[in-house]
Amino acid sequence: MSKKIIFNAFEMNCVGHQSPGLWKHPRDRSWQYKDLNYWIELAQKLEKGFFNAFFIADVIGYYDIYNDNARAAIKSGAQIPVNDPLQLAGPIAHATKHIGIGVTASTTFEHPYPFARRLTSADHYTNGRIAWNIVTSYLDSGAHNIGLPDLGDHDERYEIADEYVRVIYKLLEGSWEEGAVERNVETGVFTNPDKVHDIGHKGKYYTVPGIHLGEPSPQRTPMLFQAGVSPRGQRFAAQHAEAAFISGPEKSGLRDIVAGIRKHAKEYGRDSYDVVVFALATIIVDETDEKAQVKYEEYSKYVDRDGALALLSGWTGVDFAKFKPTDRTNTINLGAGSTFVDALTHGVERDWTVEDVIRWVGIGGPGPVFVGSAKTVADTVQKWIQDTDIDGFNIAYAVSHETWEDVIKYLVPELQKRGVYPTSYKDGTLREKIFGYRYLPDNHPAASYRDIEKVKKEEAE
Repeated sequence: MSKKIIFNAFEMNCVGHQSPGLWKHPRDRSWQYKDLNYWIELAQKLEKGFFNAFFIADVIGYYDIYNDNARAAIKSGAQIPVNDPLQLAGPIAHATKHIGIGVTASTTFEHPYPFARRLTSADHYTNGRIAWNIVTSYLDSGAHNIGLPDLGDHDERYEIADEYVRVIYKLLEGSWEEGAVERNVETGVFTNPDKVHDIGHKGKYYTVPGIHLGEPSPQRTPMLFQAGVSPRGQRFAAQHAEAAFISGPEKSGLRDIVAGIRKHAKEYGRDSYDVVVFALATIIVDETDEKAQVKYEEYSKYVDRDGALALLSGWTGVDFAKFKPTDRTNTINLGAGSTFVDALTHGVERDWTVEDVIRWVGIGGPGPVFVGSAKTVADTVQKWIQDTDIDGFNIAYAVSHETWEDVIKYLVPELQKRGVYPTSYKDGTLREKIFGYRYLPDNHPAASYRDIEKVKKEEAE
């Protein structure tokens, strides 16, 4: 029996997300992103299709590498304008019963102390269905607007993130003991002060001496996602994440990334399958292969080339205005240091031109596009899972909500018929639905901070 397949809906609180220009399609609704009813209606549809979670992306900054300005991104709506993702969690949870809400927040743009309170609040108001997608960011334009010259060294950003999450662990896992909140009307004690502890953190990047502001939430620490596939990102995911989000155009590159994450997880004392891995994909499905192909060709007519190049330049850090459409990515100098660049130059089994890459990223971004009937796409999905050892997909849309409606209408029943897709939800928090336990397990690094007084003593020695 093949492993069970998990689907998340890959969204962003903006227009178009990873399909620049498709907001012009007459059936697209992504321009309604400012309306809560857009999100509530979509969440309810996804829950009927037994999607595991919303995975809501975010960027702080804008895409200004292409032609050395942001005009193309602004004109095409390439992830600008963009609203805050965390504010969607409460309304989505209120309108649904089961679906998780994964929100992206960067360790670069907010101090961990106020962010810990925002996480706790969101976990309370979603009844434990919130997840935090940990990122370190990639757009220098965001750094410029908070007074930094740039984002700094890539690997150091992960060192900062490592301390950041440890501050979060101390606050959420160690500051308030179980049973600290007594709410005893006879004694007049709401919270027992002896069970609330200063965390006393003094590190290289952060000093946080005091107590957490919120009482423990249903998961204490929300479920932890991580999106980043560089070697340092893989190690970070293996150590901290419960779910990793990766992307790439070919199975071979994804297989190597998954193997790396699972190998590193064991090195950190975790089980190699303590991290579930999701790959990006866009699915265009219909009654027949022919109808799906027609739909794909129809969508392709709406791709905004400059918008796609603006995204591509931002993801790689390379100005693609410098290259001709016929230039081949494995022969032009794209520089080094970007995982996305490595995928374009070494991680694909095809001979790509810049024009090929534009068509590729124009619908759904830097992942594969699966086109066909339910049977064809189900075969493809299962083959990718078998060949790469991923656990499921973050499904991006071409046209919202149509892409997901088609997946639910055509693909989900086919996968259910094969016995590889859920037909119901488990009860409990998001972590319980996926792993069967509510809190982070003892082999996770967060567990070592639950006895915070012991931690403070050891750190002082």
